[in-house]
Amino acid sequence: MDVVSSLTSALPADAVITDPDSMDAYRWDRANDPDAGVPVAVVRATSTEEVQTVVRIAAEAKIPIVPRGAGSGLSGGSSAIAGGIVLSLDKMREISIDPVTRMATVQPGAFNAEVKAAAAEHGLWYPPDPSSFEFCSIGGNIATNAGGLCCVKYGVTTDYVLGMTVVLADGRAVELGGPRLKDVAGLPLTKLFVGSEGTLGVITEVTLRLIPAQLPPTTVVAMFPKLADATNAVLEIARAMRPSMLEFMDKPSINAVEDELKMGLDREAEGMLVIQSDEPGEHCTVQAKIIEDICNDNDASECYLTADPEEGEAFVTARRIAIPAVEKKGALLLEDVGVPLPKLGDLVLGIEKIAADRDVTIAVIAHAGDGNTHPLLVLDPKDEDQQKRAQIAYGEVMDLATGLGGTITGEHGVGRLKAPWLAPYLGEDVMELNHRIKQALDPDNIFNPGSVYTGLI
Repeated sequence: MDVVSSLTSALPADAVITDPDSMDAYRWDRANDPDAGVPVAVVRATSTEEVQTVVRIAAEAKIPIVPRGAGSGLSGGSSAIAGGIVLSLDKMREISIDPVTRMATVQPGAFNAEVKAAAAEHGLWYPPDPSSFEFCSIGGNIATNAGGLCCVKYGVTTDYVLGMTVVLADGRAVELGGPRLKDVAGLPLTKLFVGSEGTLGVITEVTLRLIPAQLPPTTVVAMFPKLADATNAVLEIARAMRPSMLEFMDKPSINAVEDELKMGLDREAEGMLVIQSDEPGEHCTVQAKIIEDICNDNDASECYLTADPEEGEAFVTARRIAIPAVEKKGALLLEDVGVPLPKLGDLVLGIEKIAADRDVTIAVIAHAGDGNTHPLLVLDPKDEDQQKRAQIAYGEVMDLATGLGGTITGEHGVGRLKAPWLAPYLGEDVMELNHRIKQALDPDNIFNPGSVYTGLI
């Protein structure tokens, strides 16, 4: 019996998709990997048991499985593989909130926004806050250890994952961690799977930590005529306090957003900071005033402070839509490099020089408070020479970040786009450890081969 027949006989009739046109929607994530293959089938699982069935069939046939959530990834981590199975978890959307323990039990297909909304009904909050929170899935967030706009104060996805159910390469489902705030029995395997990008197993349920609802923030928006002044302000703010948001946009990003929203942003500014404080009571006002003074002391051309929630959210929205706004200017090569915070200015100014040297547009947005930047290389798909220059610039940005003691990815994952840079970044010994763990858990390399790790058999 072939793989498709095995799948269709073992699963519900509507779970297996083989029509090429219908499968097309499951072949790419937002990176639009040009090398995405055509799978033999897409399976839309609805339970851990169905995932186990798919994995066992694939393991017996030794064909690849690409786990997939909402397809909002930006590194090609869920690109389909020719002749493989795309295992979509988008129908697994259940959410259960326990307000006493402040925990959520969530299936991987649930959107980040849906978890936030369910928690809010009980006066609770799930802090991880990617810009794509309205359409990215919890499973995908865990696969890449996503961060977001609030991570400078509240941390990233791994800080809120207490436990999970994982289907391993032999089809077993194992429970890791659970609804306990303190548990050091055995190796911390739960953390191993966070950020593993679908290469070690398939996560089918998670236990998430929730916290009390965020207090209403005060927002400070500052515009800077010079990039160096904006990044210096970031360092001074970070030295003085830990705001709940500290975001950056450069001139190309500002102009792309202004084209979209028409909200009166200064098109001549080289840098823009969106900062929030959510401290309780008068501490919020005091912190916001200190932030305002720091921005003015660093020669901000304009600095605006508001405690109005709607006004503040308008500027947060401007930051959130930066990527889709820049995307309207052309095809994108997206990066996700991060550096130690003191090197943020060197990174941003260095990217500006690379853009000028290679004659390409690179828009930069950043979770500035933790040094995680998203350079967006804009290119014309019809201009082959520009594409070559952009590819060179892409590598130069990566090399610049690692040369400053940084990383090739802060939260989007390695996927396929950044796989060639992983070994040089990790070094021979650490890469060998990664390979040993991958081979121990997935000896036949059926989980997402070609993503993250290259050269495995």
